[in-house]
Amino acid sequence: MKRSIVPLLVALALAWSLAWPASETEKNQKLQPPDLTYNLVVTATRVETPGREVASSVVVLTRADLEKTRKAFVLEALQELAGLSVQENGPPGSAATIMLRGANSEHTLILMDGVELNDPISPSRSFDFGHLLLAGIDRIEVILGPQSPLYGSDALGGVINIITRRGEGRSRLSVSGFGGSYGTGSGRVAFSGSPGRLNYALDASYLAMAGFSSAGSAYPENTEKDGYSNLSLSGRLGYKLLDNLDFDIILRETLARTELDNFGGDFGDDPNSRQDYNQFFVRGQARFRLLKNRWEQRLAFSFVSHDRTYDNPVDSLHALDSEYGTYLSRQTTLDWQHSIYAHETNIITFGLEAQGEDGRSEYVSNGIWGPSQSFFPRRSSNTVGFYLQDQIKLGGRFFATVGGRLDIHNQFGRAVTYRLAPAYIIEATGTKLKMTLGTGFKSPSLYQLYAPGTMWGPIGSPDLRPETSLGWDAGVEQTLFGGRISLGATYFHNDFRNLIQFDFARGYTNTGRAVAQGLEVFASARLASDISVQAGFNHTDSRDEATGLSLLRRPKDKFTVRLSSPLPEDFNLAVSLVAVGARDDLEFVNFAAIRTRLKGYALLNAALSREISSRGQIFLRLDNILDQKYETIYGYGTPRFSIYAGLNFSL
Repeated sequence: MKRSIVPLLVALALAWSLAWPASETEKNQKLQPPDLTYNLVVTATRVETPGREVASSVVVLTRADLEKTRKAFVLEALQELAGLSVQENGPPGSAATIMLRGANSEHTLILMDGVELNDPISPSRSFDFGHLLLAGIDRIEVILGPQSPLYGSDALGGVINIITRRGEGRSRLSVSGFGGSYGTGSGRVAFSGSPGRLNYALDASYLAMAGFSSAGSAYPENTEKDGYSNLSLSGRLGYKLLDNLDFDIILRETLARTELDNFGGDFGDDPNSRQDYNQFFVRGQARFRLLKNRWEQRLAFSFVSHDRTYDNPVDSLHALDSEYGTYLSRQTTLDWQHSIYAHETNIITFGLEAQGEDGRSEYVSNGIWGPSQSFFPRRSSNTVGFYLQDQIKLGGRFFATVGGRLDIHNQFGRAVTYRLAPAYIIEATGTKLKMTLGTGFKSPSLYQLYAPGTMWGPIGSPDLRPETSLGWDAGVEQTLFGGRISLGATYFHNDFRNLIQFDFARGYTNTGRAVAQGLEVFASARLASDISVQAGFNHTDSRDEATGLSLLRRPKDKFTVRLSSPLPEDFNLAVSLVAVGARDDLEFVNFAAIRTRLKGYALLNAALSREISSRGQIFLRLDNILDQKYETIYGYGTPRFSIYAGLNFSL
């Protein structure tokens, strides 16, 4: 009953809107679309910096970009970017990861408002995108290439920073909902504003769906649907105590349940396997400015917890098999950042970052070979990092950042990283020449360091060293017709060393070496004041240097294009095409892993919305219009042609 009410409301609103067009006054009140690019980026330098002054390859999804597509998950929005490779084990809520520039998923550092989200108890310390809703998100910044000098461990391939909305203007209550394919229903309530010195933004979102088979319905005996539910609560509160002193506190919690299958491919269905997921984070920050705002200090404390439980009791299909596992982790971080605006030519940023993490897990199973268990007792690690960066501006044409970082880990010792990123703008032609050179590192995870051995051999090794990378890129960007058209191309190269791999005889070892190189091309254009087109192409060649084989699940080629345009009668259309090339994966046959080839695919998506008043909108979203059969991971299901409809209004 709950899932059927949203489409009914949408149908009523659509009928009313067609019968009663928006008034001329309401038409004039509509906001003009924003610029093609966000004017300021934060993640690339840790301070607000105009995009034209940044040498790094940066991709920004603004609030307008996110709202036009009507997506529900962060993963869905990121999938439409050319430089990212997305993998998902089935329907929404299944395990999902992202790879940048051919690097492993654990080589991407995921931040939310500067808070690190990578899970310490994950074997490789990666982040699961499966449960992250777009509700309350203001923009997403993606910085490509090694970023360890500013952010420490895990940033070998790049950084994705997800920034939440801050309350603005007068108090506003927003209500929205949508429903559609796969028994999907969703509702959201948001309340925000900024009266006086206070700003606040509160958000509650719920999504549920009946889903489809995670194991892939194209394979034999996979008919059972795997459902999903997600409740996400968030809040952001800020207060300006003095003209030079303000405070912020940010909270977010996600509670989700996912129905799972045993594995992908033939006979992978399971009728009662599930995961319960709980993630919570809080960040408190104080910002203090001295010397006529020339010296800005930010002192922030954050806490993140991850709690995952897996339960797969016996059932009619698996009368002897059962599994149960719990995985718990916590992470605390203290960051004291200083930004000194020494001169119009120099911004010096330095700081101290202290981080502690701990985790534990328990897994028990029963089957035809009898009971087994695996316990990982609570273990912890801590790191202290010191970073320094000089941001240089000369003559309005030359811009550069030079920085370095020292990290001290309680187990492996020290890691030193550096970065140089110059850019030069030729004003007469609107040409920007840029390059970056930098190093990155990734600390061994708690599991890789301390996992106890079994009767089959060792697993963890306390002697592991950090994984490292040396990366560089060089490119050119060109603006035409007063900035209405932007073009760019960047060549990149990244060498990975000391990669941690598992060996059945020795456990985890630093034996891996890989290289990733390729070309990124983009183009964006504003064809009229409210018509925009953005396109991107990425070619990546990533290989294991020991075997010469291509790294798994990385497509060599990916092309994306996005179009946004108004239509008559106050409609607006957003269309996207995502074309992904073939890539290798593993198929397990008789307990042996065999390389297999996943076919390329093209996803055509569209969203049609209409203003029904100055305070309300209705929308229709179409996904995979071409009804493509495809896989991002061998054996796991993906959605076919899907249709969703919804509405939102504010008071």
